[in-house]
Amino acid sequence: MRIATLQFAPKLGDVEGNINRANELLKRGKHVSIDGQTRGIGIGIDLLRPDILVLPELALTGYNFPSKEAIKPYLESAGAGPSATWARDTAKSLHCKVCIGYPEIEHSDDEAEPKYYNSLLVVDKTGAVIHNYRKSFLYFTDETWAAEGSVELGFRKLAFTPCDEPESKSKSTTIPTASPVQQEVPTSFGICMDINPYKFEAPYTAYEFANRVLDSGSQLVILSMAWLTLMGKEDIAALNGKPDMDTFSYWLNRFMPLLEKKLRHEGDIDRHTDSPGASSEPGTKRTVIIFANRAGEEPAADDTKSAARYAGTSAVIAVTQRARMVASGSGSGSRVEGGIDGGEEGEGECAVEAKIACWDLLGAGEEGICFADTTAEPKMVFGLRRRGGSEESSGEESEGSG
Repeated sequence: MRIATLQFAPKLGDVEGNINRANELLKRGKHVSIDGQTRGIGIGIDLLRPDILVLPELALTGYNFPSKEAIKPYLESAGAGPSATWARDTAKSLHCKVCIGYPEIEHSDDEAEPKYYNSLLVVDKTGAVIHNYRKSFLYFTDETWAAEGSVELGFRKLAFTPCDEPESKSKSTTIPTASPVQQEVPTSFGICMDINPYKFEAPYTAYEFANRVLDSGSQLVILSMAWLTLMGKEDIAALNGKPDMDTFSYWLNRFMPLLEKKLRHEGDIDRHTDSPGASSEPGTKRTVIIFANRAGEEPAADDTKSAARYAGTSAVIAVTQRARMVASGSGSGSRVEGGIDGGEEGEGECAVEAKIACWDLLGAGEEGICFADTTAEPKMVFGLRRRGGSEESSGEESEGSG
């Protein structure tokens, strides 16, 4: 699967300007890296040919609205409004699915007042709306204007054309071809704060979102984000295009159940058995996770607060598990570094080796496209490390949320 996110720095309330900036960045494309050096050559989004494009939370309106009154002029009904129009046009142009965060208003005959939601709209390559998810765990900023969405809407199956079923992305063809087979991919949706403990009151180890991903058998996780950082402008500038690794490590920690427990789903988002990135090896399973964050800064909501500064660091990763047999009585134990107890009986014990693959990781202050072809070799692969008798991917301190 070819996955793209657009990380940019939308300005609060400047919908037209943000649309123009998004279009400009997509046209500029992904700058290629040669011999470790980023060159000035960009591969346009049309040449990357993504199957899905994911934008940040409240992508075209900005995020840091201080009140219901402040965000009211920017509210959209599901499937109607500037965000939906942009998503439709882009989806039809690129011939791919588009996910975009937007502020939703819902009118109901049963309610005297309309409800507002922090939502994620999903349209298919024809521009048709196929899903609308509403943020379930609200951050402090959202609580001033939004209602909680239902976690039940955080899962559905999305139809994709598998990589081994070639499909032309061209709008026209002179040779009639049979319709490609569609693969139903179990997918979980979340918006930023959804991956944190509920209201920051639930235990850190409750892992509500990650456990729902695990229980649903999701092969794909889509996260639209406006994740904040406590770093100052100077700190972000000093990173010189590098990611905020504290934030990235925290995100990984919020998916610890996928590293500690066996993935239960069947199948894979890629069907190419000869592709280096696909989980073609028997006993190997993957869950691909898209972190689509934004960058930049927005004004403080009031004089008592600081400016809202965002962590960037968008990424496409996969949690990969590979089963292997360990002979009984070998003394190695069923829990090993980066391993999971398979809990199976027999002549040997089944241990599951868990690793994290990462195809792309943007800088904290970077604007541009994060891109992954999940049939290709990832840029980085790493596992768990042991701290004080427990297994973790990194520390447990968050730099912020949204």
